[in-house]
Amino acid sequence: MSTQPAYTRRLIQLLERLADTQNEVLDRVAQQCADALESGGLVHLFGTGHSVIPTLDAFPRYGSFVGLHPLTDPRVMWHNVLGPGGVRELLWLERAEGYIDKFLAHQPLNAGDVLVVYSHGGRNSAGIEAAMYAHERRLFTVAVTSSESLSRPAEHSSGKRLADVCDVMIDTGAPVEDALITVDGWDRPVGGSSTVIASVVSHELVTRTAAVLSSRGVVLPTFVSPTVPGATLGSNDEVFAAHRARLHAAEAKALGAA
Repeated sequence: MSTQPAYTRRLIQLLERLADTQNEVLDRVAQQCADALESGGLVHLFGTGHSVIPTLDAFPRYGSFVGLHPLTDPRVMWHNVLGPGGVRELLWLERAEGYIDKFLAHQPLNAGDVLVVYSHGGRNSAGIEAAMYAHERRLFTVAVTSSESLSRPAEHSSGKRLADVCDVMIDTGAPVEDALITVDGWDRPVGGSSTVIASVVSHELVTRTAAVLSSRGVVLPTFVSPTVPGATLGSNDEVFAAHRARLHAAEAKALGAA
């Protein structure tokens, strides 16, 4: 049996491809994010199924900051394998047309904000319709998806995929089948890649946006580990307070525009 870290090496290859090919678009999105945050707006992050993970890892977590807003609908996440809150249910709902706007109608999406949508295949209705909903409200929309899936036919009734309805696409480069490793004696590959790469994209956007804001003299309350010199267990109280204040302002703005 091989003890070589085949999965890690293959993943590193995909991350190197991301670094080599997506630098320009990552910088462009970071500029848009900085514009939104500097003006008091929000950077919304949305995904379903496994694509919820890179939104949750963006905020709140050590090293992220106020203004990042995961759009978490528990009906398109899972907290169970089978039964209520299970995977079969969310797999059906994320493909169902005409649902996700019901969730987004209660969210503070405003013109000038950014919406980042994560979807490996880019064909599920929830992600496509979330981007359409945001585009109609003059948000800057970003697809985090794989160009490897663009050859597959669209499933949405519009005939479009996520990359077709967003302003820009960040290409994860993950293979269509997602899993990376072929094991002797198994007829299906193992070792998923898309979620790991999408999470790296999240942190590329976090760090690049922070750099842009810093260059403008803007510093946002940042979630910090108590292991950082000068930080304490209470250091993040200001982060939660600032997050609440920004959300309330966004909600008031959205209500005023309704």
